[in-house]
Amino acid sequence: MTTLTRQDLNFGQVVADILCEFLEVAIHLILYVREVYPSGIFQKRKKYNVPVQMSCHPELNQYIQDTLYCVKPLIEKNDAEKVAVVIMDKEHHPVERFVFEISQPPLLSISSDTLLSHVEQLLRAFILKISVCDAVLNNNPPGCSFTVLVHTRDAATRNMEKVQVIKDFPWIVADEQEVHMQEPRLIPLKTMTSDIVKMQLYVEERAQKT
Repeated sequence: MTTLTRQDLNFGQVVADILCEFLEVAIHLILYVREVYPSGIFQKRKKYNVPVQMSCHPELNQYIQDTLYCVKPLIEKNDAEKVAVVIMDKEHHPVERFVFEISQPPLLSISSDTLLSHVEQLLRAFILKISVCDAVLNNNPPGCSFTVLVHTRDAATRNMEKVQVIKDFPWIVADEQEVHMQEPRLIPLKTMTSDIVKMQLYVEERAQKT
């Protein structure tokens, strides 16, 4: 077992790769389970040794990939506090917010087994929770859409212009309408603690959806 700092072995990049791969699967599954898009555009795949639903729609897939490509440098530098998948009604008011709170330790003790198999088991548990989350959530109104919000630490916010990694896909400050939710109900779904990352997933659900 070896104790390393975040700078060793480009540790931030390793964590960012793992989390962005997980977030891509999680976003697809959230959109499927919460019926933001028709079930016909999804195909069953296997990830983390469990079945998941992934979109086959090229434009949707590209948007998710571009978003996470821009999120990745923030996770590498430990500048992303939260990544939120926000489901909005026809008036673009949020009805649900799936929030992934992320933190990384400054020092870590890792082995190859810890880095891969243990973390994969923990992420599998998140996927299983998302798969059944509709049991604890109310139905959403028809015609919903979604967006992805990233909550950054203060230092990162001042440098967001430098973080733009895809031309014509800039970060913009979230509209208050997309952030504010009336009387949200908080539903904790899953928490994980590992040697390389801590993550908590919860849902904020609007009390009155219709």
